[in-house]
Amino acid sequence: MDRLRISGGHPLVGEIPISGAKNAALPLMAAGLLSDDGLTLANVPNLADIASMADLLNELGAELTIKRDENNQGQTVRIHAQEITNIEAPYDIVRKMRASVLVLGPLVARAGEAKVSLPGGCAIGNRPVDLHLMALESMGAQIELEAGYIHAFAPKGLHGSRITFPTISVGATENAMMAAALANGETTLINAAREPEIADLAKCLIGMGAEITGAGSDTIYIQGKPGLSHTNHSVLPDRIEAGTFAMAAAMTSGNVELLGAKLSHIEAAATILKECGVNLTETERGLRVSRLRDRLVGVDVMTEPYPGFPTDLQAQFMALMTTADGASMVTETIFENRFMHVPELTRMGANINIHGSSAMIRGTSNLRGAPVMATDLRASVSLVLAGLAAEGETIVNRIYHLDRGYDQVENKLKACGAEIRREKEA
Repeated sequence: MDRLRISGGHPLVGEIPISGAKNAALPLMAAGLLSDDGLTLANVPNLADIASMADLLNELGAELTIKRDENNQGQTVRIHAQEITNIEAPYDIVRKMRASVLVLGPLVARAGEAKVSLPGGCAIGNRPVDLHLMALESMGAQIELEAGYIHAFAPKGLHGSRITFPTISVGATENAMMAAALANGETTLINAAREPEIADLAKCLIGMGAEITGAGSDTIYIQGKPGLSHTNHSVLPDRIEAGTFAMAAAMTSGNVELLGAKLSHIEAAATILKECGVNLTETERGLRVSRLRDRLVGVDVMTEPYPGFPTDLQAQFMALMTTADGASMVTETIFENRFMHVPELTRMGANINIHGSSAMIRGTSNLRGAPVMATDLRASVSLVLAGLAAEGETIVNRIYHLDRGYDQVENKLKACGAEIRREKEA
């Protein structure tokens, strides 16, 4: 098992290329099951979750060709699901990655049946799939839960429906949108998720021949088609990676240009960062990030569905606030168990007190390096950020979580002056 050894106190200066978004690439790969004509995706990040999704698609009968791009900053993935030979997504694959449930809608729509293990992934709280099932049932699927598997049937095909989500769910919106693309008639998704990844999926599906309007708003209309065709699609840049490296630059008093990053994708985070004393400037190639003053200022934040402050940047922002001047409050409203990084940050000298779904952070100017343990994807990178800013040496253990969502993180940081290296745990 790998770990990262970090010697802190070095400002990040230089350029960091932002990879394709994991949270966009995974549903896009699942969408490859909707067509017997293939799908080609460019700018796909080289991550453990991508490899898991590739394994799952192979298991279902798709043929995949994966080629590293010439600039070594992404992959091109060709998916050809000419025939679905297996409708079961097994536990051994699904347990590694929650996004595996995204094959449910495409399988039912294309093959008329799916058997998908209840998902795993990061242990950051209860993330039920009830909204995914509700949407498919509304389109005519019969659902049974048996021995840890979701068994969905639609032998006569799916039909269009008017689906109102009681709460916003990115995954359920994606699953419903993909299933509706092959359903008979029009489907309307009300209270749909509005993330850029939703619009990116819609753009790809439209390229495949789907008829979709409203993606990016809270109401999406999908007119089902009897079949979809091949298209080429490039995955949008990862806004969570961009926000993460922006905070890393701010924590280390650095000056970094984030190549490919889009300010419009991180507006809520950018607004908060500017209040803290971070300068973000759009450039021809992306975003430049630097610090406006010696110490950042503590600012309160609450996670919300897009376009609010993303829960996937909460842990990183908390690490940032541990070095700010004054107190700040971070309130988590999306997941109920997403403060597992707090005990590890306190090992490094952070002053954090948890009160229910909120954490009070009192900033300090002297984080200290320490051995710490990663507990989930975003928690792991928050510890890396803290290590970059801390005095002395930090060892981040169990970084397999990190490899699920950040492509070449140590190489990107090292290129900007960080003293960081990957090594095997003793």
